[in-house]
Amino acid sequence: MTSLRLEYQTTSDAQLAIMRSTIRDGAADRPGIYRMLSSDGEVLYVGKSKRVRSRLLSYFRCAYPEEKGARILRSAEKIEWEYTPSEFAALLQELRLIKRFRPRYNVAMKRDGRNYAFIKLTKGAAPKLLVVRGPTGEDADIYYGPFVGALRVGEALRELNDALMLRDCRTDMKMFFSDQTELFQLARTPGCIRHEIGKCLGPCVGGCSAGQYDERVALARAFLDGSDDSPINLLKTEMERLSAELEFERAAVYRDKFERLEALRAQFGRLRFAVENLSFVYTVPGHEGEDKVYLIRRGVVRAEVAKPRSSKDRRTMKQMVEDIFSQPASPTAQVPTHEIDELLLLSSWFRRFPQEMKRTKHVC
Repeated sequence: MTSLRLEYQTTSDAQLAIMRSTIRDGAADRPGIYRMLSSDGEVLYVGKSKRVRSRLLSYFRCAYPEEKGARILRSAEKIEWEYTPSEFAALLQELRLIKRFRPRYNVAMKRDGRNYAFIKLTKGAAPKLLVVRGPTGEDADIYYGPFVGALRVGEALRELNDALMLRDCRTDMKMFFSDQTELFQLARTPGCIRHEIGKCLGPCVGGCSAGQYDERVALARAFLDGSDDSPINLLKTEMERLSAELEFERAAVYRDKFERLEALRAQFGRLRFAVENLSFVYTVPGHEGEDKVYLIRRGVVRAEVAKPRSSKDRRTMKQMVEDIFSQPASPTAQVPTHEIDELLLLSSWFRRFPQEMKRTKHVC
């Protein structure tokens, strides 16, 4: 690790000149990551670049004090950098350091959240479905995704809630189930509008038992996992009934609901296809021959090793491949919380550089 220690007043012209000179003399233009630390050792910012020297020098060209780079420099007393074999390795290392240190200047852990959304199933009594950009630190929650288009996913989720009569009230709302008899009178005040119009089971007003609500949650999970189409079938049946009764306007409303849920189901299929396609052995050329092999399964790096150079190394890697890829995995849209950021990172990487897929080898 190469480091540069700064004096306390980082904004003086003299100190900035020393910093620039040290980086020019000591840093190389090759892939790597860097950390900016405060006087007490707090990691303020983690970054990566395929040309570390050029990236660090760019901080000194910030034209205005309010720019992010200028603010980081004013807060930092120390800059550290280290090299990686490739830009891909730098990207992975940056993510891991951000997740480890949670630096104050790294917003949202560098997540590419502009294009993706997740469906979150909360924990506790009467679980609730939400559209979120990524994990919220509550590891007990369940996430499905990633999906493209938060607005469209939100609309489809409303239809799913209505079809299964799941709640959409605030997360901290107290639940009063019908089998909680001692609370029944209290539960009926105030009422639940969605329950009154037949769009919610009413777990907050004693409208159902805990078991009845859990049955609907199980249907929602089965639908989100792609194994049960009951919510779509309910809408389709109602649409066909209304059409047969010549109530075409109401039938059109259910047609729209049906189409929104179908679109969400289609995304499940594409998601599972994409995640399964992100399962392969990926060989990445490295700086000065430091090539690396990444064993990627379901969009997450499960192991990384130096490219084998001997028969023994190849046998060792072959065994690792068998161990990682031989375990069964049922197709599902559910994603473990701790894997979401890496899944998004790898998805973004191969979307930006599709030619990199030529370096991959799928394991049969």
